Amino acid sequence: MGVLRIGHISIRVMDVDAAVKHYEEVLGLKTMMKDNAGNVYLKCWDEWDKYSLILTPSDRAGINHVAFKVQDDADLDALKTRIEAWGTKTQWLEEGALPSTGRMLQFNLPSGHEMRLYAMKEYVGTDVGTLNPDPWPDGIRGAGAHWLDHCLLMCEMNPEAGINKVEENTRFMKECLDFFLTEQILVGPEGNMQAATWMARTSTPHDIAFVGGPVNGLHHIAFFLDSWHDVLKAADVMAKKKVKIDVAPTRHGITRGETIYFFDPSGNRNETFAGLGYLAQPDRPVTTWSEDRLGSGIFYHTGELVASFTDVYT
Repeated sequence: MGVLRIGHISIRVMDVDAAVKHYEEVLGLKTMMKDNAGNVYLKCWDEWDKYSLILTPSDRAGINHVAFKVQDDADLDALKTRIEAWGTKTQWLEEGALPSTGRMLQFNLPSGHEMRLYAMKEYVGTDVGTLNPDPWPDGIRGAGAHWLDHCLLMCEMNPEAGINKVEENTRFMKECLDFFLTEQILVGPEGNMQAATWMARTSTPHDIAFVGGPVNGLHHIAFFLDSWHDVLKAADVMAKKKVKIDVAPTRHGITRGETIYFFDPSGNRNETFAGLGYLAQPDRPVTTWSEDRLGSGIFYHTGELVASFTDVYT
């Protein structure tokens, strides 16, 4: 029962044509459809549902909502009861509110970010199929991302005012949606204040993460690659396409992931993420990073923070 995995993310872009070109040619996604409102729906080659990324025309960048898929339609009713008992309002969006998708349960996290849960999305299959499949399809473009892997949300944190939306979101995800904590950064005089958390429902190091900042927002959306070699190839693609790279290929201490950070044409930060890092399980001990080792946790090789990485987000 309950949440299976990340299903899709809807983001705002200021130039839809430029955004589509970026996600197709740099990351290798495929456009599946465009609706009458101008929203574009895309998927990666190794995903089987109809889309995982929605690009919405807007005058500013950022996130609309993130959606997770649940196992059964009846789970939506059970989760609605649990979420509302926690004190959070919910709303039903009927089947068809998004194309090829069943009814959705809509609500806001304590941070204000919109989240949706759904049980059904049209199955279209991966690009290699399920009968005697090849390891990868012909015609891969750009980095050839396998799937939408996770997102990181910036959450308001102001200790002097008693505000810590990282901690509130983390409790909500654990108590309402059965996510478990894999890693955390603890700060403050007592070393017990959650400044960042990484949470999972699957066996990857994180399906969603929360990091404290001055205002709520979207830090990045991440797409999975196979290996360090693929990360380097992705960097080559970005250089060829003149993509603005925020952080060149490196390794995280947190999650042990191999990574590049870069921006789409509207300024939404993307990540290509490789290496499962470790087997995330509910009974795995939580990894904790202290404030004095924050730099190594984020960028293991240099141990130094990059100003744009912590200060710039949509």
